[in-house]
Amino acid sequence: MPPAGGPLSMPVPGVAPSQLTDMFRDPRSEARSHEALDIMAPAGTPVVAVADGHIEKLFDSERGGLTIYHFDPTGTYAYYYAHLQGYAPGLAEAMPVRRGDLLGYVGSTGNADPAAPHLHFAVFQLGPDRKWSEGTPLNPYPLLGGR
Repeated sequence: MPPAGGPLSMPVPGVAPSQLTDMFRDPRSEARSHEALDIMAPAGTPVVAVADGHIEKLFDSERGGLTIYHFDPTGTYAYYYAHLQGYAPGLAEAMPVRRGDLLGYVGSTGNADPAAPHLHFAVFQLGPDRKWSEGTPLNPYPLLGGR
């Protein structure tokens, strides 16, 4: 089921759906699955909002580095952007965003390989608690037009 508002916009402008690789189920350390999509791009490439909504949380984590949790207007879906080089000037929690607004820049913070900057992008269906750090992972590949 696509998130509210229909198909998502590409979070890295200039990347075509045909350039994406479905890696949602790829294995990761500690018996985890990837549960996301890595969109390769040069460091500093703009990252934009995939849908309307608001910034729920800006967070710096060991694995994800500089991250953004963006909720859709209904609070049903969370969009997660990780390994950012930096945030857009003035970006703040609770700030409303529109599809296409600049959020930050592709990087390799957290546990990302500095030689392979990318956007780690994930989509979660939130539970009734609407906690930014929890939710059911959805494969972003088909939501971004991958086939």
